[in-house]
Amino acid sequence: MRLEHIAIWTNRLEILRGYYEQYFGAKANDKYINPTTGFESYFLTFESGARLEIMSRPNIPNNLNDTVEQYLGLIHFAFEVKTMQEVDEKMQELQQAGYRILRGPRKTGDGYYEFETLDPDGNRLEVQSLFISVSP
Repeated sequence: MRLEHIAIWTNRLEILRGYYEQYFGAKANDKYINPTTGFESYFLTFESGARLEIMSRPNIPNNLNDTVEQYLGLIHFAFEVKTMQEVDEKMQELQQAGYRILRGPRKTGDGYYEFETLDPDGNRLEVQSLFISVSP
């Protein structure tokens, strides 16, 4: 079994689509629009085959979670690159574009080199590379 996709609500559908296309190489499908409900969505497909559904509808309330502090529930999703240098390059690219880096880059106890950031809607992301082999 594999995780097919993760879905997130946004009130800035086109901005979020552009962010993931520009910085993470996503490919968007044609926008789905339900004219009755006002629901709109894109499926963003990444090189690995993983997909992110971004959805919008006029009556969705704002998320009250603090995007920097961690609470129960979904905390982040992670993108893997091949090298530690790619982690550094992606962090620099996002910093230069004005995106906030929360933490890192750093080596973790479970063998990753990573940094944490927020997308335009405040969803927490990690960009990581395995730097050591971890025994199961």
